[in-house]
Amino acid sequence: MYEALTMFIPVLATDSYGEWIVDKENDGTPENSIQWPFVNYGEAVVKLEKEIYRFDEEHPDFGLKRYGDILNASGIEWSTGSMKRADVSSLDGKTVMALLPGAVRAERFCDGALLGFCKDGSVIKWLGRLNEIDENEIF
Repeated sequence: MYEALTMFIPVLATDSYGEWIVDKENDGTPENSIQWPFVNYGEAVVKLEKEIYRFDEEHPDFGLKRYGDILNASGIEWSTGSMKRADVSSLDGKTVMALLPGAVRAERFCDGALLGFCKDGSVIKWLGRLNEIDENEIF
């Protein structure tokens, strides 16, 4: 069920995820306004993000637009620390999936949030749990 997402595990394991772009050329004057720092995400992260949105569209029964409620029901806050510390080893697929849009949407409020979840291994850990769920699924 999660193969389109878990296929990113080996790619992300060797990817740089992205880099911060910081404007060092402009001085902040009206003629040379400074561009705020932003993350230029790598190709793998951009594709994974699209795949997360696609999964959400194709599985409305998961209710991933309410990812915060799903996480809270499992004792996980929609916060960087709580999501990173979450023990996913016994979570079901719906709850693990809620972590992914939670991380993607965190980027809207804090530039670099998704980069942090990638760099600390959280995203690979979550995808790994989805892979375990797929492997243990009985048809």
